[in-house]
Formats: sequence, structure tokens, C-alpha cells
Amino acid sequence: MIKQILSKLPRKSSKSDTLASAGSDSNNHTNLGSSIQCSNGLNVVRRMSSAVFPSMVAAGAEAVEPHLSFKDVPNTEKQKLFVSKLNLCCVVYHFNDPDKDQAEKDSKRQALIELVDFVASGSAKFSEAAIAATCKMCAVNLFRDFPPKYRSNSTGGETEDEEPMFDPAWSHLQVVYDLLLRFVSYSSLDVKVAKKYVDHSFILRLLELFDSEDPRERDCLKTILHRIYGKFMVHRPFVRKAVSNIIYRFVFETERHNGIAELLEIFGSVISGFALPLKEEHKMFLSRALIPLHKPKSVGIYHQQLTYCVVQFIEKDPKLASVVIKGLLKYWPVTNSQKELMFLSELEEILEMTSTVEFQKIMVPLFRRVGCCLNSSHFQVAERAHFLWNNEHVFNHITQNRQVIMPLVFPALERNTRNHWNQAVLNLTLNVRKMFCEMDEELVLACQSKLEEEDSKSSMAAEKRRLTWERLETAASFQPVGGGGGNISFLVNPATCSVTC
Repeated sequence: MIKQILSKLPRKSSKSDTLASAGSDSNNHTNLGSSIQCSNGLNVVRRMSSAVFPSMVAAGAEAVEPHLSFKDVPNTEKQKLFVSKLNLCCVVYHFNDPDKDQAEKDSKRQALIELVDFVASGSAKFSEAAIAATCKMCAVNLFRDFPPKYRSNSTGGETEDEEPMFDPAWSHLQVVYDLLLRFVSYSSLDVKVAKKYVDHSFILRLLELFDSEDPRERDCLKTILHRIYGKFMVHRPFVRKAVSNIIYRFVFETERHNGIAELLEIFGSVISGFALPLKEEHKMFLSRALIPLHKPKSVGIYHQQLTYCVVQFIEKDPKLASVVIKGLLKYWPVTNSQKELMFLSELEEILEMTSTVEFQKIMVPLFRRVGCCLNSSHFQVAERAHFLWNNEHVFNHITQNRQVIMPLVFPALERNTRNHWNQAVLNLTLNVRKMFCEMDEELVLACQSKLEEEDSKSSMAAEKRRLTWERLETAASFQPVGGGGGNISFLVNPATCSVTC
């Protein structure tokens, strides 16, 4: 009997211990959930916090009161205070109501500023616990879902007619971005440890923030991503692939994104650092991502950065010039004159870097398109096309290949001299024609003779068509019309057409 009682005693105590430990674990999870619940309902952040950032972040954080100043604690306790303040700043406040929780918001901003100053002073030592706490705090505060885009335009991004939208929580976000920038730029940061927390999921969420409508936020992100790309070499292929996916989605699916210009600005400096010879992966990025970016209607928002990236590729490998020009011709606008002006400017910049061999590969389709631009009824497009002859490098290409180019553009010049409505375009056409005469007068006469012959043939063909239609109308007017199977026939007078063609 006594043995039975004694055998039951350990089982009761172990059960109570188990329940107590389970209760403490549940309390810890509840507290963590409640603190992250304030983060505007970010389910993704909650998942990331539990999966990427371990519970060791909170270890030792309660040893120092987080509201203390760094000046009020000894040097041995400053690292613990640093982690404690990071955990304190994981509480996210709503800024829809500016008067709500104002004291807490001010207290959090002050804590964030103290963290930035502590890191800027060089006193911080980023142990694994500090790295994990920093990444967790940045994730909770920065990674959020943006509201649906409700602007009237379907192209996405900001245009000249629209004012940029500013995030009401910027007073906190700005300091968090400053801290993240100083963290990734810290000279003594152990990259091998930090890459466990600044991982692929962290970078993906950071890239999603580039769609923010606040230009201040995109500017901060641009600098931070560039530093991450430079410091975490192991993540470079992933960053390039992730940015390519953003561009693919923008070009081929949504045509809506606010941060394409900033992403291209980053890649402008990245491309300039590519080693030679260029990898096939980099050439595919040019042909599959950068060149198709000429297609969307909103290309004007990021065209300057896009041109810079393309030029960087051609500087690395001049043989890519023909590939880029073929891509421009593929996406050449037909009804958008402003976009056509941008294409002509980019084309001139590329032609300045194009070798003779690459120029000869694309000169026939290129100058067919230039001929159409010379004849454009939009006077700015026509003027911009004529200005190509003022570029010394382009003019040298034309001179060396005049036997091929002149017959392609001479008909367009002649049509302009006959009936273009704009006097400035007419004067430019006469100047280009004069250049051709000074270059090779015999070829000009041959082109003019051929054009007159083609005009004569065209007139003869038109007259032949007219006579053929007259014979058909005459024959149709005498066609007998029978009714009810009888043999009665009568003439039908042709109807007169009052529509002027």
C-alpha cells in the first residue's frame, strides 16, 4: 500500500511541473503575440518573427530597464540596454489618428533616435543576439502591406500631374531606416552571422517595399539595398533574380509599380561592376528585363535610369549595341509621340557607342524607321529625327554606308519638301538634302531618278486601276436582271455616289 502511494507521488509532481511549464510557455507566446498584434495586423511579419528570429532575442533583455539612457548605465550593461531598447521598439502604433497614443509614440521615437546615435558612435557590438533583435525590430516596423492603389491612372507610378503620397508614420519609419542603413554599413558587422537574419525572405520583403508611394521611403530603400548587395556577396544572385521577377511582373502583367526607377538606379552601378567577359546571366537580364521595359506606357518615369543601364551594358560589351537597337525597333511606339522622342534620344546615345560592324547589322531596318520619323506629322518627332545628321559619329556612319542608307531615306526627304506643313521641318529637310548632295551628288541624282521612275509606275498603276473599275461599272450597268425565272431583261442605271473620297 505504501509502495503504491510512493509510486504515485513523482507522477503527480512531474505532471504539475509540466503544466506549469506549459502555462509559462503559453504566457510567453501570448505576450509575444500581443506585442506583434500592434503591428497593423502583419501576418507575414508574425510568421517571419517566429521562424527567422529565435526566442533568444528576449534573453537578457529584461536585465536592463529599456527606458534608461545609455549615459546612465555602465559600459558593461550598454549592449543589454541596446537589445532591450530594440525589443521595446517592436511595438507598432497607428498614425491614422495623430492624437492617439501620442506620449507612447514620442517615447518610441526617442528610443529609436538613441539607438541610432549609439550605433553611430561606434560603441555598438553586434553580437548574434543584437543582430537578431535589430532585424526583428526592422521587420516588425517596416514590413507591412500597402493599401490598394486607387489612383485614376492605370500605368502606376507618379506622374507630373499627381502629388506624391507621404506615409503618416514617416516620423518613426525614417529613424528605423536610418538604423537599418547604419546596421548594414557597420564596419565590424560579422556578415557570416548577419546573413542568417538578413536572408532571402528578409530581402524579398525589403524589395516589396519599393512599391511604396512615398518617394522618401523609396530613396532610403535604394541606399539600403545597394549596401546589402555590396556587403552580402552571397545574396547577389538572389537579388538580381528577385529584381528581374519584379520587372517581369511589371512589364508583362500589371504595368503598375512605383519603384522601377529606384531599382534601375541601383542596377546602373551594379552593371558597371560586372566582370568581363559578361556572363550569360547578365546578357539575359539585358534582353529579357531591360529591353522589354521600353514597352510600358509609363516608360517616361524611369527612362533616364533605363538608358543609363543600357549604356553601361554597351560600354561593357560593344557587340550588344545591335541587340539593343533591335529591341528598340521591336517596341518602337506608333501613336505615342512623346515616347517616340525618348526613343530617338536613346537611339542617338547608343549610336555614338556603336562600332561600324554592329551598325551595318541593323542599318537597314533602323533607317527605314528613321525615314518614317522624318515624315512624322508631329513636328518635334520630325525635327528630332533630322537632328541625327548633326551628330558627328552618326554622320560618319551614314557617310560610310551611304549607298545603302540614302535610298532608304531619300523618298522621305522628297515627300517633306513637297508637302510637310511645318516650315522648321522643311528647312531641316533641305539642309539634310544639301548634305547628301555634298556627300555624293551622283548618288542623289540616281536616287531622284529612281524615285521619279517609281512615282511614274505608281501613277500608271493608279490609272490602270481606275480604268479597270470603270469597265467593271460599265459591265455591271448592262447586266440583265431576271425575275421569277422569266426571260425579261432590262438595263439598270448605275447609282450616282455623292460621297467624296
